[in-house]
Amino acid sequence: MTTTPAVRDAQDVALLRLVAQRLVGPPLAGPADAVRHLAAVQAQDEAGALLSVALRCGDTREAVRSAFDAGELARSWPMRGTLHTVAAEDLPWMVELMTPRPRAASAKRRWQLDLDEDDVARARELAEAALAGTALTRAELLAVWDDAGLGTASGRGYHLIAELAQRGVLCLGPYRGTEQCFVLVAEHVREPRRLDGDAALAELALRFLTGHGPATAADLARWASLPLGSVRRGIAAVREQLTAVEVEGTEYLLAPQTLDAYADLRTTARRSILLVPGFDELILGYADRTMTLAAEHADRVVPGGNGVFRPTVVVGGRAVAVWRTAGTGRNRRLEVDPFDDAGLPPRVLAAAEKRWAALP
Repeated sequence: MTTTPAVRDAQDVALLRLVAQRLVGPPLAGPADAVRHLAAVQAQDEAGALLSVALRCGDTREAVRSAFDAGELARSWPMRGTLHTVAAEDLPWMVELMTPRPRAASAKRRWQLDLDEDDVARARELAEAALAGTALTRAELLAVWDDAGLGTASGRGYHLIAELAQRGVLCLGPYRGTEQCFVLVAEHVREPRRLDGDAALAELALRFLTGHGPATAADLARWASLPLGSVRRGIAAVREQLTAVEVEGTEYLLAPQTLDAYADLRTTARRSILLVPGFDELILGYADRTMTLAAEHADRVVPGGNGVFRPTVVVGGRAVAVWRTAGTGRNRRLEVDPFDDAGLPPRVLAAAEKRWAALP
């Protein structure tokens, strides 16, 4: 009989997060299952977001695109005023729960763009007519507004798109070639879930802590951009379904199945060498990222705190380098920038090269 391991220190927390996020252990059944498991996947960088999902289900980036085409996934602005991928059925309740704050902040700046509520209403009317029964690229949607005299230059078009997405009108769905297109939420989301108030908070808390735990209430509040009091209310509603561990005086919550799986996967997680894309939930999904990314190396991943996260090499749950793909064709290659001046050990570099060559 396998004994459930004790969670003693920051390394255990980092390794448990690999297990919870399905970066080690059995992959999830498919792209939609991977996204549901994490609740949402940061998708500001489209290519990186596709890879984040593919890594967790052992599938290809093309399979993730196909899940958008099939109406299983949607990409929108459901939280933090930032693009995320969510399971299509979750989009309506997530937008309702998490967009009031970013929408209020955006509305205060609307006058700077010389836009008012009448302009937003007009943009919605035009978008709903143009998107009915079809999908449009960003350029095509902006052209609809420009042709109607609703100028989209100087950030006006982006503001209108994000505002209508946060009102649950439109989202990014199917692809046309390599470009993702806008569609009406009412048409793309065929079986929307309806969760209100405390039920939505409880669902969000359970999903986040299952897919990201061990994590804290502060991690969830930062991730969802919700008041800490609301987050604590959601956690309280599902606390009996979670396990609590204390590390260095801080309480972390996680799904009991994650702790059970850790008993068998601890060695695998400790020996793991992973390449994760920029903006991956392993780094971005927490208010306190120091379990995975040491504070002294944070500037290597987010240079100057500019909000742009670089792809990361993670060894045994700890970020040790950033990476990128350089060159094209036969000259395409992996370039690694280690945090340690001594460089990466040969075995780690060789494993990283193997991982890179096998990226889906």
